[in-house]
Amino acid sequence: MYLPRAFVDEDLSRLHQVIQQSRLATLVTWGDQGLQASHLPLLLDGAQGPNGTLYGHLAKANPQCAELANGAEALVIFTGEDAYVSPSLYPSKAEHGKVVPTWNYVAVHAYGQPEVFSDPHRLLNLVSALTDRHENGRAQPWKVDDAPADYIDGMLRAIVGFALPIQRLEGKRKLSQNRSAEDIAGVREGLAASADLGDQQLSRLMP
Repeated sequence: MYLPRAFVDEDLSRLHQVIQQSRLATLVTWGDQGLQASHLPLLLDGAQGPNGTLYGHLAKANPQCAELANGAEALVIFTGEDAYVSPSLYPSKAEHGKVVPTWNYVAVHAYGQPEVFSDPHRLLNLVSALTDRHENGRAQPWKVDDAPADYIDGMLRAIVGFALPIQRLEGKRKLSQNRSAEDIAGVREGLAASADLGDQQLSRLMP
């Protein structure tokens, strides 16, 4: 990830927060079949290892499983809030006109060498934890054991789990930090006034 110094985020707790809030991550690997990517919900154990450990699963039929089993380095991409920034939001536009459109956003890249597993008990714990996380808050949360045991057993045989200790973690918060205080305020106020909820959310992250 291209990381100009002004946009680097090295706050581990904040990076973990972005990971926890990202409902769907992108897992990228490279191998004999070239680049491959899968879009997955993941769990983070922030206390496991210096940067935390990610857990997830793939269908056994997914050819990316072979790359994970080979132990090659994997990249996992998490995206946070983002917003288009119009040049019209910069007060400096009226002064000199030397402004162009850009995009503000939050992103985290996690790198590591995955370990795959097929142990049914471990897989059951993983899918149960993922389910509980995403069912939380529903009036009648669905539980894995709501389904017939033999059906769940069959579903578990069709997946492969993986643990990915995060060996390298990169964070980027591109929030107009390279602009003047007046331009930053203009972007913050402009996005806050937008009808788009994503714009409003990003405005609250602005310095």
